[in-house]
Amino acid sequence: MKLIIASNNAHKLVEIKAILGDEFEEILSLREAGIEHETVEDGNTFAENAEKKAREIAALSGCAALADDSGLCVDALGGAPGIYSARYAGVHGDDAANRRKLLEALRDKRERAAHFTCAVSLVYPDGREVGAEGFAFGEIAYGEAGENGFGYDPIFFLPERGCTMAQLEPEEKNAISHRSNALHALLGKLR
Repeated sequence: MKLIIASNNAHKLVEIKAILGDEFEEILSLREAGIEHETVEDGNTFAENAEKKAREIAALSGCAALADDSGLCVDALGGAPGIYSARYAGVHGDDAANRRKLLEALRDKRERAAHFTCAVSLVYPDGREVGAEGFAFGEIAYGEAGENGFGYDPIFFLPERGCTMAQLEPEEKNAISHRSNALHALLGKLR
């Protein structure tokens, strides 16, 4: 069976193929499948957004579709930025502005616990749905460190490793990431 990933992110595609490659005959990005579509992410949870994206792509393609939604949740901010992580500072995808705004919001806070959440949803052409979530726990650093990764990785500190996500090699990050954990949880449900 063919699987369409509701994304054109090359890094996601590599990670998904590595984990789910044995479960599907072919795994394609939206671009590779010839699909141009942007889902409006108006859900109230990561899972709702992932489900909506996967349903839309399954309906458009007639193939199985996999989508994810993820973000950073900071305890001292009541879970913010949460589902608004990519547009926390106002402009979608401005990672540097998002990090600056978050560091400013935590400037006087000692409680810095945080976690990344990833919800994945797999929708089959017959309407069957399978979902899973994964997490990565850490805290928000007081400044940026590291050149790898993207988004909030330079300020997401992993106490057990003594570094930020952005200081890990990509293979090491992918092995412990919230997306990897969600995909492995999904794989467990598929098997």
